[in-house]
Amino acid sequence: MTASATKPVERQLPTDEARELLALTRDLADNELRPQASEEEAAAEFPREAFRTLGRSGLLGLPYDEQYGGGAQPYEVYLQVIEELAAARLTVGLGLSVHTLSCHALATFGSEAQREKWLPDMIGGEQLGAYCLSEPQSGSDAAALKTRAVRTESGGEYVVNGTKAWITHGGVADFYSTMVRTSDDGPRGISVLLVPADTPGVSGAAPERKMGMKGSPTAQVLFDDARVPAERLIGQEGQGFGIAMAALDSGRLGIAACAMGVAQAALDYAVGYAKEREQFGRAIADFQGLSFLLADMATAVEAGRALYLAAARRRDAGLSFSKEAAMAKLFCTDAAMRVTTDAVQVLGGYGYTQDHPVERYMREAKVLQIVEGTNQIQRLVIGRTLTR
Repeated sequence: MTASATKPVERQLPTDEARELLALTRDLADNELRPQASEEEAAAEFPREAFRTLGRSGLLGLPYDEQYGGGAQPYEVYLQVIEELAAARLTVGLGLSVHTLSCHALATFGSEAQREKWLPDMIGGEQLGAYCLSEPQSGSDAAALKTRAVRTESGGEYVVNGTKAWITHGGVADFYSTMVRTSDDGPRGISVLLVPADTPGVSGAAPERKMGMKGSPTAQVLFDDARVPAERLIGQEGQGFGIAMAALDSGRLGIAACAMGVAQAALDYAVGYAKEREQFGRAIADFQGLSFLLADMATAVEAGRALYLAAARRRDAGLSFSKEAAMAKLFCTDAAMRVTTDAVQVLGGYGYTQDHPVERYMREAKVLQIVEGTNQIQRLVIGRTLTR
């Protein structure tokens, strides 16, 4: 059956360079990611080499400055790269989004000396990052985090103790962008440390046993008297909560793009299957009930893509985009859940089996409604913006 074949999305891109970048991304997705995605996800294999390939191809630092080895691409382009990768394998698309999120604090709030020293290696392909905000008892209530960093008497180091939870790339990352408590002054007592993964006292727990995205390790990260040089403080003490929230605005757009990638993959597969599967002497795509279902799926994908790109263009123009990022994350991930569920329905009993990837798409879509702020939190953000 050829239903797994996907046709390229017709994209409006701002430059010839962007078009070449998307063509490169599709080539990597088709040849390096998609063919083994189902098998490796079932075996919970983390595609570390794929991230090195992305880095060597210039795809791990797309939104960052060229002087540090980045691609200097607008978010409008970067997010469409994420979408293409997520359509081939969500573990990689979301992994790129998380890596970009992990670099955000340094790239945006770090000193020039810090950026020159660490950023090129972080976006060059040999290092992979993780973003450490959530804790076992502080998920949506991020300001309640308890992981503590105490500065030594000499002032040269911080001693870090605590546990981070639900960390994508936990245990396999090369560095952790870590929110820590440096005082008891609520959100104003939070700071950011850029912690190398090989720091003594830093370790990853066993990965969580997840419903989907099994190839992407999600684990607790443990800090046990980990001594981190004070030069790895990003920004000033007490700035950490604002830095974290600024990163999440951009990260939510990455999740929205991932959602549309998964939804597009599910739609493509469902359409291909419906054109080939015959019942009552004709293709099931010819039945009005099913064609209407496909039409609604396609409309949801186009609407979600338009919404996240509109938010990205606001970001690129230097306009506020927190509300729009929350809207995009909310709508796109809810739409992906509906589209993938409907794709399973199109395939009927076959859709519920692992012989076809739509059951994996449905399991993967669910987590996107939860990560980087649940969709209930997104509604809270949007509502507060409208009424304050």
